[in-house]
Amino acid sequence: MPDGVKKPTGTGRRPAMPGADELFRSTAKSAPDPAPAPQPEAAEPAKPAASGRVKHDEKITVYVTAEELLALEQTRLAVRSAVGRNVDRGRIVRAALAAALEDFEANGTDSDLVRRIDGAADQR
Repeated sequence: MPDGVKKPTGTGRRPAMPGADELFRSTAKSAPDPAPAPQPEAAEPAKPAASGRVKHDEKITVYVTAEELLALEQTRLAVRSAVGRNVDRGRIVRAALAAALEDFEANGTDSDLVRRIDGAADQR
């Protein structure tokens, strides 16, 4: 029997199951750490770009009004019609986020992002 699998001890109808040590054992072979890659000279920071349709590791929740959600959905359908393929709302939001961050990086406090935030604060 494999390591960690216990032999049945009684006449019960339960099958023998491997123990936790066997189920959660490490299967990776330890390899020496590779030498760190040389770091390039101080380069310009990477510009934000829409990540597109890839697996994302992080998630945020954003609350929007019914009007904003309707506008986002109408935009999604218009973009879908324009490019001829399915586009999800997340992709549109990521593209808009990349554009806003790029504008802020280039224009700072004169960016459209800051103007919109200031305008929203004035409306309260």
